[in-house]
Amino acid sequence: MKQLPIAFEKRMKELLGDEFEEYKKALAEPAVRALRVNTDKISLEDFERINEFSSEKIAYADTGYYFSHDRIGNHPFHHAGIIYVQEPGAMAPAECIDIDPDWTVLDMCAAPGGKSTQLKNKLGEKGILVSNEIVPSRCKILTGNIERLGLQRVVTTCLDTVKLARLYPHSFDLIMVDAPCSGEGMFRKEEIAIDEWSEANVKMCAERQLQILGNAALCLKDGGYIIYATCTFSLEENEKTVDAFLAEHPEFEIVPVKQAVIDSTSEGIAFEGCQTENIHYARRFYPHKSKGEGQFMAVLHHKGESCSFAAPQRKAEKIDPAVFDFLDSTLTHYSKENVLMYNGNPVYFTPDFEVKKGSAFSCGVTIGEIRKNYILPHHQFFMAMGKDFNRKIDLTPDSEEIKKYLHGEEFAVDCENGWAVVTVCGCSVGGVKIVSGRAKNHYPKGLRVK
Repeated sequence: MKQLPIAFEKRMKELLGDEFEEYKKALAEPAVRALRVNTDKISLEDFERINEFSSEKIAYADTGYYFSHDRIGNHPFHHAGIIYVQEPGAMAPAECIDIDPDWTVLDMCAAPGGKSTQLKNKLGEKGILVSNEIVPSRCKILTGNIERLGLQRVVTTCLDTVKLARLYPHSFDLIMVDAPCSGEGMFRKEEIAIDEWSEANVKMCAERQLQILGNAALCLKDGGYIIYATCTFSLEENEKTVDAFLAEHPEFEIVPVKQAVIDSTSEGIAFEGCQTENIHYARRFYPHKSKGEGQFMAVLHHKGESCSFAAPQRKAEKIDPAVFDFLDSTLTHYSKENVLMYNGNPVYFTPDFEVKKGSAFSCGVTIGEIRKNYILPHHQFFMAMGKDFNRKIDLTPDSEEIKKYLHGEEFAVDCENGWAVVTVCGCSVGGVKIVSGRAKNHYPKGLRVK
């Protein structure tokens, strides 16, 4: 690893004291790798039966496993969205509190989507996730990961947090603020973070983080929770930002996290001038104490009484009958009231949550593109609704057919003509058009194995 900046080492010695050499030794070791099971696609019990990666579980994340498998991104389980590769320390913030499956949740700084998809797995059939990323290229990656995991009832947006606060005032039960930071906790994994580090950048990040937290407060329902997280160690971006936010927002309090997270982390640090009595409720994840990179997290609770608001009535928009003809011929069942139009395309989403026209990068599940008298289905439709398809082609992860499919080739199949979903171990990988015993490949070119 590259030489650490002298100013950074000085700051870390002040934070860690006698533990600094142990921390520095940990940075010389290989980064720890981990994955999560996508329980929107497969149950944990079913995954255990097909798991070929590792049996070593992560203590604070029920669906997390450490692994050392090579080229996991090419594995059929990855293409099927059965697994999501995620740094183990980054799994801790979403495990800090119990999440009600009916909540409406906002992930404010979401790309590439690890915490978003983790939060969505904790929501039930009525829960809704809005996943936001301000950088367009990163928002595209975020949307692609949500698509790969086949998640329903998710909206992705590409907005700054000021606009989010205007669009969604007092709308969310929980907000994840995984704030852009100086990245000190990622030095072992991403050496570019070392090159970009400076004390001036730490200060700039802290100022931006406080602004983001202020906008999050405007989006939160009374009685709701904000999980504030960074992947850095600096007091300015962590405890000092939390302390400054609580000083500006006396309606909030810092609260303890779940015991499993406490057992794998260290207490927040009280600094000179700190006004938050219980700042130790914040948690720090260190690479020399737990398997993973650096992470900070704090749970901020709005002390007001929780209340619900009546959902605004969505104005009905005429839907081309070809959409329903397509769905009737393709799926075993679906809810007609969830078939909506958004930005000119038919989507599958709940009418109970208003998404203003033009505000979303992606709204729910895109069913497809309306062509003349027919529907060209979107890859998102196969991934999210494959379990409800009439025609399914289930393949094993080591079959020649799945290799051909992931390379973009067609293959022979015993199935009636029409649109079909290709699955691995029962989980959607994508779609094909069956024509006279041949599966015509519709796996997107950008996702194919080279």
